[in-house]
Amino acid sequence: MKVRIMTLEDIEDVFEVEQKSFQVPWTVDAFVAEIEHNEKARYVVLEIDGKVFGYGGFWKILDEGHITNIAVHPDVRGKGYGNYILEGLLKIAEEEKIHAMTLEVRVSNKIAQKLYEKYGFNPCGIRPKYYQDNGEDAMIMWRNEKN
Repeated sequence: MKVRIMTLEDIEDVFEVEQKSFQVPWTVDAFVAEIEHNEKARYVVLEIDGKVFGYGGFWKILDEGHITNIAVHPDVRGKGYGNYILEGLLKIAEEEKIHAMTLEVRVSNKIAQKLYEKYGFNPCGIRPKYYQDNGEDAMIMWRNEKN
């Protein structure tokens, strides 16, 4: 098992994870655009025995990071792999001198909230009706280097 930078060759596996993880998945083209054209994008994959089973990413905006998504394939969920993906993102953030990170997470997704809290993210607000698929609210979480 290893966490490494995402490449275009990973997109097919990443898209499979995406489809199995989200009701409104990103498209293949969206991932290609992130890798090829978005200079703010930083993405990692979780590879097990040569196959991608998870990924995560954030956008670097000045000295802050905005986590766009983290997902683990349903076949390997519950084994702590989300920790490794988040740690990979935080390592990149540290290397790039990013001092604060934010994200949105479904208010119903208590498992993800616990993961983020474990790494110093704190709830700071709500975005009402944030999610397109069902209008669910999103919890805004922030992590500051000082925490």
